[in-house]
Amino acid sequence: MKALLLAFMLCATLARADAPAELEAREARLAAQLRCVVCQNQTVAESNAPLAADMRREIRTQLQAGRSDGDVIAFFEQRYGAFVHYTPPLRPSTWLLWAGPFVGAAAGIATLLAALRRRGRQAPSAALSAADKARAERLLAEETTP
Repeated sequence: MKALLLAFMLCATLARADAPAELEAREARLAAQLRCVVCQNQTVAESNAPLAADMRREIRTQLQAGRSDGDVIAFFEQRYGAFVHYTPPLRPSTWLLWAGPFVGAAAGIATLLAALRRRGRQAPSAALSAADKARAERLLAEETTP
C-alpha cells in the first residue's frame, strides 16, 4: 500500500513538473499567433514593444487561470479586433485579404500577355530605303578599311 501511494505521489510530482513546460509551450504558440498591435508586422513573440510584453503576460495569466487557447485568442480579438490575428481567419470580411495576391498576380499575367500579343500584331518596321542602305554600306566600308 505504501509503495502504491509512493508511486502515485511520484506520478503526480512528475505531472506537475511538466506543467510549466507545457504552459510555456502554449504561451509561445499563442504569442506566435497574435500580432503586436504596436509593431504591426511582428508577432507578440517577436516584438520587444512594452505592449507586446504586457500581452505575453496576459496570455500567461489567462493560461494559468485555466482558459483554453481559443478563449485567450477570443479575449485579444474582442479587445483589439480581428487585426490581432497574425494570420487572419478566413471569413467574408477577409476574403479580399486572402484572394488579393492571387487576383493581383492573375491581373499582372493577363496584362503581360495582352501587351505581348499587341506587340506581336504590330506591323513590322519599314525596310531601309535605298539611300539608307547605301549610307549604311558606306559607313561599314569606312570602318573596315585600315
